Amino acid sequence: MPWRPRGSTPGPGCTSEPHLAGAGPSRRPPLCTAPPRDTDTDTDTDTDTRTNDHQGGTRPHRRQGAPLVSTTESTTTHTATPVAFTEAELAEVAYNADGLVPAIVQDASDHEVLMLAWMNDASLRKTLETGRTWFWSRSRQEYWCKGETSGDRQYVRSVRYDCDGDTLLVVVDQEGRGACHTGNRSCFYRAFGDGDAAGDA
Repeated sequence: MPWRPRGSTPGPGCTSEPHLAGAGPSRRPPLCTAPPRDTDTDTDTDTDTRTNDHQGGTRPHRRQGAPLVSTTESTTTHTATPVAFTEAELAEVAYNADGLVPAIVQDASDHEVLMLAWMNDASLRKTLETGRTWFWSRSRQEYWCKGETSGDRQYVRSVRYDCDGDTLLVVVDQEGRGACHTGNRSCFYRAFGDGDAAGDA
């Protein structure tokens, strides 16, 4: 049976599988030996171990083995819908030397860019097949399904690849507070010249 924390249920479109298959035609990230998780940090560092809570404070990131968000305890107006694809279309994706491709995530409602994360062949296929965003964490060397600890899930509406095939655009319905582990809706909440950098240091 698929791995699942005691007393929890997976979110719509996500299954807590022990691992996903290989990751691209060149250098493949190792297969997961632990269940996928979502610490809701789409950076490639694991040093920020705290995130904002709903009251404006901070709480520790949930670590390996923490219960997934139960869909019986949270409501959603979105539905995970698979995205049709062909093997010929998948063959157009150009992975880098590590077998990865950057995936820009954009909100379907207002077109705001929410985040950027990395996918490999297996997580791209999983995203298309389940209608939920799956990524590969370079720092943790494991797959993660966005929102399965925070409830800030993403429901895929379309996936595009650019003219060179080396960047993906994933259009989603964003659930919850938003995409960023800081509590901001978008990871791109700072701009050069706005003076926010000192406050975030």
